[in-house]
Amino acid sequence: MRRIKDPSRLEDAKAEAKASWNSLFCGDRPIVCTGMSTCGISAGAREPRDLMRSLLSEEGLEAKYVDVGCLGLCYSEPLLYIKKPGRPMICYGNVSPKTARSLARSILINDESGDSALGAIPELSCGEISSIPSIWEHPMLKSQVRIALKNCGIIDPENLGHYIARGGYAALAKTIGITPEAVIEEVKTSGLRGRGGAGFPTGMKWEFCRKSKGDEKYLICNADEGDPGAFMDRSVLEGDPHAVIEGMLIAAYAIGCTQGFIYCRAEYPLALRRLEVALQQAKDAGFLGENILGSGFDFDITIKEGAGAFVCGEETALMASIEGKRGMPRTRPPFPANAGLWSKPTNINNVETLANLPSIIDKGGKWYSAFGIGRSRGTKTLALAGAINRPGLIEVPMGMNLRQIIFDIGGGVPGGKACKGVLTGGPSGGCIPASNLDIPMDYEAITQAGSIVGSGSMIVIDEDTCIVDLARFFLAFTQRESCGKCTPCRIGTKQMLGLLEKITQGQATNADLAKLEAVAQAVRSGSLCGLGAGSPNPVLTSLRYFRPEYEEHIVHKHCPSMACSGLTSHSIDQSKCKGCGLCVEACPVGAILGDHKKPHRIDQERCIKCGACILACPGKFSAISKRSGAVLEVA
Repeated sequence: MRRIKDPSRLEDAKAEAKASWNSLFCGDRPIVCTGMSTCGISAGAREPRDLMRSLLSEEGLEAKYVDVGCLGLCYSEPLLYIKKPGRPMICYGNVSPKTARSLARSILINDESGDSALGAIPELSCGEISSIPSIWEHPMLKSQVRIALKNCGIIDPENLGHYIARGGYAALAKTIGITPEAVIEEVKTSGLRGRGGAGFPTGMKWEFCRKSKGDEKYLICNADEGDPGAFMDRSVLEGDPHAVIEGMLIAAYAIGCTQGFIYCRAEYPLALRRLEVALQQAKDAGFLGENILGSGFDFDITIKEGAGAFVCGEETALMASIEGKRGMPRTRPPFPANAGLWSKPTNINNVETLANLPSIIDKGGKWYSAFGIGRSRGTKTLALAGAINRPGLIEVPMGMNLRQIIFDIGGGVPGGKACKGVLTGGPSGGCIPASNLDIPMDYEAITQAGSIVGSGSMIVIDEDTCIVDLARFFLAFTQRESCGKCTPCRIGTKQMLGLLEKITQGQATNADLAKLEAVAQAVRSGSLCGLGAGSPNPVLTSLRYFRPEYEEHIVHKHCPSMACSGLTSHSIDQSKCKGCGLCVEACPVGAILGDHKKPHRIDQERCIKCGACILACPGKFSAISKRSGAVLEVA
């Protein structure tokens, strides 16, 4: 694309991009799009994509191929979209190499209809969709409002023309045509709050930074997404990187800065590669650098790769890392808006916050604020994970209740099991019980329930989940990730983890339970940063809503879910065991004893309760079982 020197030239570029888009999707050749985000690739998307290319080439059939990002239907990956000239673009899920071969032959070679279609994608089709249901009528998609995710799974993230064809960089042109103060007011009108976890009003944050005195200011995109079960920011960066870049340009113009940084963890190689491609494209087209669109506005962006420290998601630790120091939080004030990166005024927004900005500026703050409830306006992206039928990425209006999200969009809990609750906000969030699922996805309501919205991870737990072991798992994560700077977090999280381990091993008393709660309150109130202050949340909320389960572990030495190894044992039913020896071969510690073709037994002191023996025992025998408490061999 040629360099765009002024806003009028952008209109020409948009016309060219739309013509190219129509030529691609309304042309005379078949098109095959593949979901090539991290979830698609890990599900094996490369093999069916390459097989289809090879097969069509062998048949002498010319086709066009486009790699797109994540549509959000992660449970159905790999996804393939297939379109014949004059026909709608149809999305197919769970495409194996065998399925790809069948689809290629039936649809593209033999001109027949394919099976197991998820729906048609109107954005990638020309003309009417006829009787084929739109993909947006899919149960996981029909209740969504996609703003930050509007291009994800639709465009080629490495094609600037695709982004421009769908209105990209129009908001930038509108931004530089008004004053920075007017931009800030529009964002304040939208009600947009920080989507990284704190929920601070974005427009107010910008206003503080703009009014700060300083000859140089900085803007940082926080893409250090480290929560277990969170993949919202990664998916946006992989599926629509230009939206984040345009959002940064709008923010930079508003606060008056010329240099920006994207802090992204190195564990996101695909996101980083697509960011690098997009940044270079933006520079070549004149959207980054000097005198952007002839406005006199200068701005450039540098990528800083993080080393995977969870604490660097905290803004002051993140800035220390960019400065080349160890990522550790510092006390506030001064706040970053006054003295941040290299002691200069600094504004920090996360990926999702920035990705919303082009639509807000383009359509207006009032349009955006029409979604949501109370002080929580707009939409929120959520990563559904855990015990749920349709795990994936969604975007819903703020205020939708948790029950709708889990059951209507997520499809409920697998196997017909009961939902026990949901953990929102990651390791710094809390566990909300099934009885409270009618509360809205709203910053204040979720906080009142003892949890946080956080960056948007939602981990659903079923009736088989041990709540004590779940709290131990998340606390082990935050304790391991503690930077160690402040005593409450460094010592307190270790004490809490030790007490939880005592409970899961059946060695705790009621006094230990009281001590756990007291230490948790001390860590929450005394820690320096959000990592320490939030680390007790899974413990405190699980004690608030599931205390009887803790007491069952302590008083009766019983884990109802049989998840705590110290309160379970494996045993072999002597009447069922045929002595085949498969369990002996599977046991990694040699804990199973016995002669060939004679009943075996388990040395309980040596057994590590890994469950390998249960998996190895033939189903027709089912001689090995896991039980709560100490179990003697069944005679």
